[in-house]
Amino acid sequence: MEHVTMRGKIHRDNTGVVAEIPVIVTEHGPLRPLVEYLLERVHVRSHIWMVKLAQAVSLLLDYMAANHDCYDNPKDLFAGFVQRLYTGTVGEDGTDPSGLYWQGRSPAVVRQLVNPLSEFSDWMAERQGTRPLNPWRQATRGEELLAWAAWHQKRDRAFLAHAWDRETASLQMTRARNALLQKTPVIDHETVKFFPDERIHDLLFKGFIVPGKQKSPRLEERLNLRDILITLLLHYGGLRMSEPFHLYVQDVVPDPLHPERARVRVYHPSLGTAPPDWLDAKGKPTRCSRDAYLRGKWGMLPRTEYASTDQWHAGWKGNALDSKAHCMEVSWFPAWAGELFWQLWVFYMAQRAHMRCDHPFSFVTQQGKPYAIDSFERQHRRAVERIGLTPAKALGTTPHAHRHAYGQRLADAKIDPIFRKKALHHKSLESQTVYTEPDRAKLTRALEEASQREREGATLPPPDFLEYGFRDVDPLGLLSGPHPTLLRRG
Repeated sequence: MEHVTMRGKIHRDNTGVVAEIPVIVTEHGPLRPLVEYLLERVHVRSHIWMVKLAQAVSLLLDYMAANHDCYDNPKDLFAGFVQRLYTGTVGEDGTDPSGLYWQGRSPAVVRQLVNPLSEFSDWMAERQGTRPLNPWRQATRGEELLAWAAWHQKRDRAFLAHAWDRETASLQMTRARNALLQKTPVIDHETVKFFPDERIHDLLFKGFIVPGKQKSPRLEERLNLRDILITLLLHYGGLRMSEPFHLYVQDVVPDPLHPERARVRVYHPSLGTAPPDWLDAKGKPTRCSRDAYLRGKWGMLPRTEYASTDQWHAGWKGNALDSKAHCMEVSWFPAWAGELFWQLWVFYMAQRAHMRCDHPFSFVTQQGKPYAIDSFERQHRRAVERIGLTPAKALGTTPHAHRHAYGQRLADAKIDPIFRKKALHHKSLESQTVYTEPDRAKLTRALEEASQREREGATLPPPDFLEYGFRDVDPLGLLSGPHPTLLRRG
């Protein structure tokens, strides 16, 4: 079936609210079940989730068009579809008669495609009486035992484990999907790549310069204050890259306890409490959420609600928020970074005051429009190159590496894990363990030091390799050389 995926704007009623969702259009028109399904979830699911589901449906349509004559029922077709997601569709001879030419996908990617597609199929079966593509069946004893093991593992790590309902879980454990998914391999924590602390000052004050103004005696002319401030929030405040782009001008004030430092609070893009500068008909501040504030006063959406392809889009992860105001407060480390931020913030606010900004967001373009994440990534890349480094995730020179540097600095300073969790705004203690995982160099160094200690205090000498029959397989005498662990006893 020929089809194309488009970004659709849906008007559901006579109000001015528009829902943006991905729409699959076939020769028969829009795929209406998918439209209805996404509209029901547009305010509870992210745009990225909707795009992923549309991608899965599109892949299934392609597979059905190429292989509809190979199966007698939808259940078997779906099982075949899942298998080809894993294996790809190209044979050993490099050909693919179906014309799909898919490459195999990892278990994690297949799971991201199949699970929402199965739920969509269940919804269609319930609403439209169709046959489910991936129906539930009675779980085998082995599947049930594995499900219970996973449930107990999650429960043991949950903060509110006492609230988990065992009876509900018992019903869930007896079911399994018809199409079996491969287990995602357990991967040891890969050490995070963090921006080198010894180069951060070069980045800030030699990388983020204004071209052509490098020799200006005026700091605000010489430096790109906007990008320096964002980088300070990432490197010394531990924010994720998208989070500074939700800041309003009103969200930065002097710290009541330390007036020389900035107090920065990042509010939830839609649920956060709005600033008190939107007045009602009686001239009193309107108490409302930031969603209502942006729509009512500025004619905008929260930045999370713009499509991921829109330049105004900024993501938001499920952080642990600090208060009923739905915000999280930046914890500066070291503390002097909060003083530097406040000094530069005052200069930047003076610059912004000369721009025409029809929105409350702090970081703006030269035209006064909300600053885009892509634009910051480009500026950061250029700044990294100006100081002689190569921008690369593997080298720790991308924007997200600053948050990693913040977490690593907390771990190196022996900050209690409870406080690290709070500073990084994690929901779980386990989330920040990546900053205490040793990298390969640290592991090798630790093993070498342990080996040295063992040699110095060993009561059992190293083995005599020649005594154990290595003479015949060592014609070059490599095992009898001068290496200290291979010397013959004597």
